Amino acid sequence: MQYAVAGRAASPSLERLVFELAGALDRAGFARPVDAAAADLVVNVFEADEPRPFRRRSRGTFVAALHERVEPPADVLRETYPLLVRALANVGLCFVPPGEVWFTTMERGAYAVHGSTPAELAARVVERLEPLARARLVIDNEFRPDLEPELWSGDEMTEEIRRAGVRLGEHGLLPAPFPVEELLDERDLRHVMRLYGIGGLSYGNLSRRKDERRFWMSASGVDKTQLDVPGRDVLLVAGYEPEPPRMVVSVRPDVEPRRVSVDAIEHWMIYREHPDVGAILHVHAWMEGIPATDVNYPCGTEELARGVADLIGREPDPAQAVVGLRNHGITATGPTLTEVLDRIEPHLLRQVPMS
Repeated sequence: MQYAVAGRAASPSLERLVFELAGALDRAGFARPVDAAAADLVVNVFEADEPRPFRRRSRGTFVAALHERVEPPADVLRETYPLLVRALANVGLCFVPPGEVWFTTMERGAYAVHGSTPAELAARVVERLEPLARARLVIDNEFRPDLEPELWSGDEMTEEIRRAGVRLGEHGLLPAPFPVEELLDERDLRHVMRLYGIGGLSYGNLSRRKDERRFWMSASGVDKTQLDVPGRDVLLVAGYEPEPPRMVVSVRPDVEPRRVSVDAIEHWMIYREHPDVGAILHVHAWMEGIPATDVNYPCGTEELARGVADLIGREPDPAQAVVGLRNHGITATGPTLTEVLDRIEPHLLRQVPMS
């Protein structure tokens, strides 16, 4: 993989950290391209009062937006989350000299790494960045107009998904594991909604097995209380093509579909490996005492899907399991969505713990 540094450091301390980050990335096996736009990972350096975005040519480019503060943020999310949005980055890095960097992510909150020297700090930042930058995104869809006419109006499973979405809406769950609407002004919140195609703020996804190889799933960014149109708001996932990575979706020839949820690869992997699972629910909430993934891989990556599927496989009953996505939310399996909701609703915590 290749990396680049964009922007300029405005202080000697930040310049030293950027130098050490480049060295740590070199040692991790990243190369430097001639053209920064060809990089897989870009460290975009900016000043806090002027968060300039790095203009990607490929949406596969992972951008870490780096700025410096002389004092630790009093309220990390409130002070750094808007900068992450304005910089159009995948992750924000807030450097507080001499030895602290705060990570802020769009959906996973904030956490800090520390180092006693600039080199040690840079190594720990790269240790966190590397698996995220190398993760394999599966967010593209291949729409095939081969949905059987008898399914054009849906079936009992799409109706169950619709009812479950309405039921979820009654819980007031969040689009992230923290109150994002309290962290952004109206302009920035509109920007987030535009970036992610969110009409009503999304707060998870739902799916229901159709047969041995296919499952119905909620579309990306759609308000879960309005999963009304099969083939547009609820989509039939028919498979996964690894090269290039994309989900195969069966659609009506006369309806413009939305993209399926970015977590479709996770659901596909769970259904494939656990044939007794009939339904899957993911929400940005938490439950006490559940196992959780170790790395905060981005949603829609094979790596996150593999981690979740493996956790479910280690549960006493994978067909009725609840596991955590660290700093993000939970994924629950069951025979039906109604059963899943009945089982987890009394135990849901709206705030996800950060670590």
